[in-house]
Amino acid sequence: MEGLLIHQDGSRYITRDELDLIKVPEATDSYVPVSHRQLADTMLTVSRDILRDYALIGEHYGIARKGNQLFAVLKFQNEKTELGLSLAFRNSYDRSMAIGLALGATVFVCDNLALSGEIVVVKKHTKNVWAELEETAIATIYKSQKNYEQIVADATLFKGIALENNEAFRVMGLLFGNNIIGPRQLTVVKEEWLRPSYADFRPRNLWSFYNVCTDSLKTCPPITTMEKHIQLHEIMMRLTIGIVGNQNEP
Repeated sequence: MEGLLIHQDGSRYITRDELDLIKVPEATDSYVPVSHRQLADTMLTVSRDILRDYALIGEHYGIARKGNQLFAVLKFQNEKTELGLSLAFRNSYDRSMAIGLALGATVFVCDNLALSGEIVVVKKHTKNVWAELEETAIATIYKSQKNYEQIVADATLFKGIALENNEAFRVMGLLFGNNIIGPRQLTVVKEEWLRPSYADFRPRNLWSFYNVCTDSLKTCPPITTMEKHIQLHEIMMRLTIGIVGNQNEP
């Protein structure tokens, strides 16, 4: 399963060097566009400088709307856990979405992305945008370790919660009803839960189900990708309380 990005119609994978081939819009008095390539280079440099205990093991870039939207993930790994640390970021040339950064974890076997917390947004596209962007990236990545450690702890919690089919179907309905997954993703979730493509999907627990859901989100458009991942993580954390409570009832 390639990368962590989207498979939405009209989108495709691209290399960092190919980002130079996408024309950057003209700047105006009130708007300074942020180059996809410069953004990618900045995120790569800052994260490498700060995450000294991690090795960069992958970078993935996806574009949509003829290159006007970018969604990217940098993947890092250390020797302490099966989960890697990920930096996701996005950008647009058509002003359809602000520059956004989010940190999380990567499940290496199936290359799924887990995000929690919030999306750090850089809204200004003025002449000072690059200074603000670099400051925001540095501050966000410095905070990444705490966020990453929480996701690792959440994964351990999820693995300890058994999930039978009927309970999984109920959660599918909640995710669908709350617009976290749509009809296309719902089909993927049901199929992968019942007939797993990966060994990591086979255990009947909440962690397997979570990974099935993050797998389905690869079909979301880039403008909603990060929000969907964070919403999924939040609702799964809330569900742990109810599921554990039901399992403990006499």
